[in-house]
Amino acid sequence: MASKQITAGVGIPMIVVGVLMAFLWAPVSVEFPDTIEFVGALIGILGIIFFVAGLMYTKEPVVT
Repeated sequence: MASKQITAGVGIPMIVVGVLMAFLWAPVSVEFPDTIEFVGALIGILGIIFFVAGLMYTKEPVVT
């Protein structure tokens, strides 16, 4: 049972914001393009981690 709040509410928006920062905002920036690209990639990677964590989240412990 996945958590829709973590997956759709946190993971996907972080991935989208990270991609937009890394691919759209960083090339346009004159002062700090490398820093903006790094921060965008970091936000995207954290979004992927939250996305996967939301998929594996269960309220009840799984006992096999």
